[in-house]
Amino acid sequence: MIIDSHCHLYDSAFEDLRGTLARAAEHGVWGAVAVGCDQQTNARTLDAAIGNGKSVRPAMGFHPDWVQLGDPDLDQVEAQVAAHHSRLVALGEIGLPWYCLEGATDAAGFMTRGRRRLDRLLVLAERYDLPVILHAPHGAAVGALAALKARGIERAVFHWHKAPADVTRDIVDAGYFVSVTPEVVYRERDRALVEAVPLESLLVESDGPWPYQGEFAGVPSGPWLVSRVAEEVAKIKGLPVDEVTYQISANACQLFDLACS
Repeated sequence: MIIDSHCHLYDSAFEDLRGTLARAAEHGVWGAVAVGCDQQTNARTLDAAIGNGKSVRPAMGFHPDWVQLGDPDLDQVEAQVAAHHSRLVALGEIGLPWYCLEGATDAAGFMTRGRRRLDRLLVLAERYDLPVILHAPHGAAVGALAALKARGIERAVFHWHKAPADVTRDIVDAGYFVSVTPEVVYRERDRALVEAVPLESLLVESDGPWPYQGEFAGVPSGPWLVSRVAEEVAKIKGLPVDEVTYQISANACQLFDLACS
């Protein structure tokens, strides 16, 4: 059995949460780390965890690319984390803006604000000893890595990781994880990443309900997809699927401090 390390279970696509978890279990997926992105989705994520035992592990976040979010929204999320930190397995997703910078009239200013906000959130992660789930694609990865090191954060995953090979090496050498999505089945960039990164540093995720192409075109996205991701990782690594599944599950348990035995 394997765990989906990043899924937006607050989304209306997963309104039938029991059905979602049952479908995941049929594919050998025993649960998901459910991430939030603002005060409202954080609250819905906590609600999703109620009554679902070990199958839904909640995290609270503040999405750096959601341009509608301001400092008052961050104040509210900080208060949420303070109130509910004992129920959380991580802080996420948080990170640095990237996609919203394209075409922005004040991209530099937005990135400056993003760095300040990330530092505030990393202070929370440090205070409550929570691992961090990072949204820091492409050029944002360097700044996010520097921020983690500056704060002395020891546990983190770069979700749906996309960065140059040298940056990825620095992330792995620092002891952090990177995760891959179903894109690894059909996208060469992701396959090269898996080839280069030690299995002990990899996680898998659906980022559901994000839609995918290739063999997943038209297929609903959710936690059940990560078993297929693990199969592809095994093929790329030239290892038995059971061995890869076990190691990736152990990685998730280590990062999120889960009792997975």
